[in-house]
Amino acid sequence: MKMLRWTGFLLALAALAGDASQEGQRWWSHILYLADDNLEGRNTGSEGYRKAANYVSGEFERAGLLRAGTEGYFQPVKFKSREIIEQNSSLALVRDGKEEPLALGEDGFISMRVDPAKSVEAPLVFVGYGLTVPEMQYNDLDGLDLRGKIAVYVNGGPASIPGPLSSHYQSAGERGKFLARAGVVGTATVFNPIAMDVPWARVALSRFQPAMSLDYADLDESFGLKLGVAINPAHLDKWLAGSGHSAEEILALAKERKPLPHFPLVATLRAKVAVKRALVESPNVIADLPGTDPKLKSEYVVLSAHLDHLGIGEPINGDKIYNGAMDNASGVATLLDIAEQLHQTNPKLRRSLLFVIVAGEEKGLLGSKYFAAHPTVKPNELVADVNVDMFLPLFPLRILTVFGLDESDLGRQIRAVAETMGIRVQGDPEPQRNIFIRSDQYNFIRHGVPSLMYSVGYEKGSPEAAIARQWLTERYHAPSDDIHQPVDLKAAADFNELTMKLAEAVANQDERPAWNQDSFFRRFAKNSE
Repeated sequence: MKMLRWTGFLLALAALAGDASQEGQRWWSHILYLADDNLEGRNTGSEGYRKAANYVSGEFERAGLLRAGTEGYFQPVKFKSREIIEQNSSLALVRDGKEEPLALGEDGFISMRVDPAKSVEAPLVFVGYGLTVPEMQYNDLDGLDLRGKIAVYVNGGPASIPGPLSSHYQSAGERGKFLARAGVVGTATVFNPIAMDVPWARVALSRFQPAMSLDYADLDESFGLKLGVAINPAHLDKWLAGSGHSAEEILALAKERKPLPHFPLVATLRAKVAVKRALVESPNVIADLPGTDPKLKSEYVVLSAHLDHLGIGEPINGDKIYNGAMDNASGVATLLDIAEQLHQTNPKLRRSLLFVIVAGEEKGLLGSKYFAAHPTVKPNELVADVNVDMFLPLFPLRILTVFGLDESDLGRQIRAVAETMGIRVQGDPEPQRNIFIRSDQYNFIRHGVPSLMYSVGYEKGSPEAAIARQWLTERYHAPSDDIHQPVDLKAAADFNELTMKLAEAVANQDERPAWNQDSFFRRFAKNSE
């Protein structure tokens, strides 16, 4: 009840400023709650996340949505959590029996995304981009002796491989299959400067965040790896010493997305790892707006967003709460705003809308991975997913960047909706960032569900592009992604209107959405039959 009173108070304030929905005030009121310091960054499994989940379920109930979880609005999800005890951990390169210690955080760090063994010592082999793409007869691992070794690779892929295909095979689940077949025991990933959203110093701080994996045998994608390491590109020469190759050479090729060489490194890597482990539980929050068509109401258009952020972490400028206002209280607020608008207008939608607010996105898309594998409705009833994640309303919405634009006929629908609003649509202008596989729509795609994600777009080289880049550099995954940043409320209101119109259009069309004939992802449709 306290949370509902909070919302009522905020909406009263919003009403004083004008129409709550159209001007983005109601949307912003939800962010003011979800990104407040009192929720301590909504880390998966935390008390702050629990409060946020209760708030969302309360808003769904207030909007008249039906409970669609396994326990009311909730679908509990179990996680295994890992935190490094860095004072008892170490990395070193060993050449000719001589050990060269590596500075954790500066030269690289031990990633907890892989559940590590206590100690690992293995030879290093540079494997280019570390990619295997059967459709393109491309295999960075081909002909290399990798059994019992650590594969060193640069994030990214060559320009010869189309963006969606390259992104798919760079995902941990796909890459891991080929590494396991090759007998790899660990990975060392060189962060590619052209694809880094944030400076290395902030990337390195993330090593202290708890990492998680799902605590379900059927969803285990560890592939037998015993170690995962991240390499600072500024110190790559330490790893390459004696190999006949330099960091300058490798990174210059990667910048141009050209093929990379493959070669053994002179050194072996010696790692000792101490880990604090725990089991945690955190819910997805799921609600249903039933359709009205006798035949189509059993089909669901999913509207998804992730509720979690990074919680409390290493302080930056004295602030240790990673509030996640744009990432992704903003997306959750969009769905709450849409739910309320639909409650007020009461349209007779033919298909049902399923609001799916997930946990564990920041841990590797885990909440959506669990939901997509164990949906609370029949799997073949999920006909589309529209995912809202960090859409960044920093300037007016004149251009919409759509990820997955040319993969399904959802692209046709969003073009039509955007045209009515005078908004120009563009595809992904930066495929090297792999955004299409970096948010929750990807798990729906892997189960055959046509999906989209989109954001407020810009032209390359424009002032808006500079604003977006500055936001990533200064605020992405930082405490400054809070409620004290400048936001264009009109852009947010336009984005929400577009998203609601798209949901209504897909819910009311005669045929269920389908993958385009030439889409790589069409092959996954069989998984949902």
